[in-house]
Formats: sequence, structure tokens, C-alpha cells
Amino acid sequence: MRSSISVIIICKNEEINITECIKSASFADEIIALDSGSTDDTIQLAKAAGAKLIETDWPGYGIQKNRAIEASSSEWILSIDADERISPALANEIISKVNSPEFNVYEIPRKSLYVSKFMKHSGWYPDKTKRLFRRGYARFTDSVIHESLETTESVGQLSEPMLHFSYRNFEGVLQKINHYSSISAQKKFNESPNGSSLKKAVFSGIWAFIRTYIIKAGFLDGREGFMLAVSNAEGVYYRHLKMMLLHQQASKEKTQQRF
Repeated sequence: MRSSISVIIICKNEEINITECIKSASFADEIIALDSGSTDDTIQLAKAAGAKLIETDWPGYGIQKNRAIEASSSEWILSIDADERISPALANEIISKVNSPEFNVYEIPRKSLYVSKFMKHSGWYPDKTKRLFRRGYARFTDSVIHESLETTESVGQLSEPMLHFSYRNFEGVLQKINHYSSISAQKKFNESPNGSSLKKAVFSGIWAFIRTYIIKAGFLDGREGFMLAVSNAEGVYYRHLKMMLLHQQASKEKTQQRF
């Protein structure tokens, strides 16, 4: 008997991505899209492409993906983001694995686009990520950012990569650096009473560049490898600066409350 597959997608203002994302998942028995307040054409496009569209609030990445799991009905679940694509070769491999499973959870390698090139080094490939699992054997952490799929099961490996259109242009790079550094800084601030400093921000940024460009062989990715290493350094640098400013603001407010 053939095993059923649900693809789950969380989205907001993804009109440039959502149609192709859903089309690439057309091999699945159902596609669930959870939208958290899109103001563009994402909702209409998702419905037109054949997804079951659920409108909801935004509690964070992990919780939202778990909501999508609960809304799905198939035996197997594949979680993808709106800027990811399932190639025909990967779709065939997924179907084969779920119909003759050796594991209950599988990792999928990703090829990610940086502006004009799919990276082969820089710590971006194979970038294995747990995304395919049998219902009841895995669940996402409730983190607001950098969620991960948790399981106590042994994890199998797929060989065909998922395509990740992460940074289509340089404007997107800058927007994501700002967006994710803000979310990460707030998360770290909420978790730790210890602040950051300008010195820590500078040296952490330098180390991020060295790790990406030298240790992770980003230099083999040519021009884009250097650009990516600088972007990673900027993201780490800004995260620490924003943490420092959050702690300064909190200290200022505490001082004012005493008087």
C-alpha cells in the first residue's frame, strides 16, 4: 500500500516564491500552507496553486511549523520553506523512501543560492537538514528562530538536494541580515542576562568571516564566496551590536525606575 505524504509550508508575503514552491510539491497527497498575515498576493496564489490555505497569527517559526503538522493528515510529512523547491529527482527519491522506509526520519541536503550562484562550499553545502518524517516520530522545537526538528530516532539520508533560493539579489541579502540579526539579538537578550560589547561584536564578526571564507573553504566559491563571508560577518556583528544596545536600554530603564 502506498504511503501518503503531506507537504507543510509556512509563509508570509511570499508572492514571488509560493507558486513555484507549491508546484514543486505537487507529488504530495496534500499541501498545507499556513499564512501569518500576508499583505501581498500570497494567499490567492497559494490557493490557486492547489494548497490548503490556513490563515493564522505568528507565534514564531517552531510553533508555526508544529501547527502545520497538526493541520496535516498524511502518514509522512515533508516540511519546506516558501523559497525552497523539490526537484523531480528528489520527489522520486522521497516517494521511494516513504514506500519502503528504513528510517522514520530523513535528512535532505540543500543547495542554496547566493545572489547569482548555488554555493558548493562556505558551509552552505551539503547543509543537511531534517525535513522528512513519519507522523509522531519528530517535532519542531518551539524556538522563535533557528528552529530544528527534534527526534529520538536514527536519521536516514537522502542523496538528491533540495534547491534553496535563499538570496535572489543583494537587496534581499541586506534585508535578511537586518531581519535575522534583530530576531537573534532579541532571542539572546531574552535568554541571557549578560550583554555584548563593541569589542565582542568586532571579533565575532571577524571570526565569522574567517570561518566562512577559510575554514569552510568559501574561497573556492569565488566572488560569491567572498561576498557571503562578508555577509555572515555583518550578520554576526550586527547581532552583537543589537544585543549590546538592548542591554543598555534595559539598564537605563532599571535606573530610571529607582528614581
